[in-house]
Amino acid sequence: MNRHRWLRHHWNLAAGLVILGLLLGSAGLSFLYVPHDPNRTNIADRFAPPSDRYLLGTDQYGRDLLSRMVVGSRTAIRVGVVAVAIGLGIGLLVGGMAAYSGGWIDEILMRIMDAVAAYPPLLLAILFASILGPGDISGMLAIGVATVPVFARLTRASFLALVESEFVQAARAAGAGTARVICRHLLPNGAAVLLVQATTTFANALLAEAALSYLGLGTQPPHPSWGRMLREAQDFLIFSPYPAVFPGLAIAVTVLGLNLLGDGLRDVLDPKTRSSAARRV
Repeated sequence: MNRHRWLRHHWNLAAGLVILGLLLGSAGLSFLYVPHDPNRTNIADRFAPPSDRYLLGTDQYGRDLLSRMVVGSRTAIRVGVVAVAIGLGIGLLVGGMAAYSGGWIDEILMRIMDAVAAYPPLLLAILFASILGPGDISGMLAIGVATVPVFARLTRASFLALVESEFVQAARAAGAGTARVICRHLLPNGAAVLLVQATTTFANALLAEAALSYLGLGTQPPHPSWGRMLREAQDFLIFSPYPAVFPGLAIAVTVLGLNLLGDGLRDVLDPKTRSSAARRV
């Protein structure tokens, strides 16, 4: 399959990679250069429209929107990565133990996951905020814990489909221990679905962080956050729409890109989808 055919059949993967690359690139560039100090106020320039000096305009305090959005992308990435790491790490452990052990251990672990899944993420965020105080840490913990049941169930289902397979039975017969069977046989063969879920969870984590920051439970001022920028801009829409439009677009485009990336990875990694795409070519 040449490059043009590959792009035609996997355009969603290519688009997702481009958007993710732009997000990572802007966050990395913000450590080296930003047009203005993202927290510097300049009342004389408040609600300035996009111009050569302020490419995206300014907010109600005269702060440069482009600088705040670029620095705010760090928050989105940090929260997404930590939340996915928490959910994937704990969910992989719980789901793998449930699938490999079976019996009453499986039943108890899955009922615990049902209980966690029934607990609204917003209440988790309020709980952690009351203990740790509002901020990134409580938000990341709440989002990460809320995603554990998804990864646990997915890991359990994937491992259950593999645990009775011939190559796993052969490994057991050869004397491989539980840790070796899981790390060398079950996990590599179930990694594809977990990777796809991780991209979707990353998008959901970004939305959750924006919602928590909007409610005042996430990133605290003056640190930039896309959700916090939306909250601060809503009372001043009559003066300028730009402080709300650009953060909203950033959230929407980033979530869209991550979802496209997940769809593209599923098409590439799923054998059924891959074989049907090959037949179309």
